[in-house]
Amino acid sequence: MGKMPPVSRHQSIANPDPKQPLGNRSKEQRDQRIKSRFRANSLTVTIKRRSCLGLVRWSHQTHCLDINRYGVGLISPTPLARGAQVSLDFQGQYITQSGVKAEVVSRKPAKEGGYRLSLRFVYCAYQQAYCRKLDNALSRIEAMYRQKTSH
Repeated sequence: MGKMPPVSRHQSIANPDPKQPLGNRSKEQRDQRIKSRFRANSLTVTIKRRSCLGLVRWSHQTHCLDINRYGVGLISPTPLARGAQVSLDFQGQYITQSGVKAEVVSRKPAKEGGYRLSLRFVYCAYQQAYCRKLDNALSRIEAMYRQKTSH
């Protein structure tokens, strides 16, 4: 038998069909998180939207609320539709990670102004997009903010 591609914990539990995006799950399934997110107010995230030719259509910095290895919560001045695909660049103390693809799971008006976006990282939503290197990098970022939260 051939070697099977790696499967993230998120995918194996929450999305048994790798061809079906997680956004097509029932409301009850969508509301369940595999892991808690950790406060990440000091993390700067630049969100980029690309055209169909791959060129950057627009980009801006956002306020990061929380993060885990599967997704991130942001306050953005731009309303993005559910399912929109974006690219994220993370910058923080000891952290630089660029080109993380994500999709918008939900959008709500934020009390502070702008929009509260919940994004899920694409690498853990689709089996064919899984990347161990990215999974490890986002796990390290999550671990840093988990430590900060516990102190």
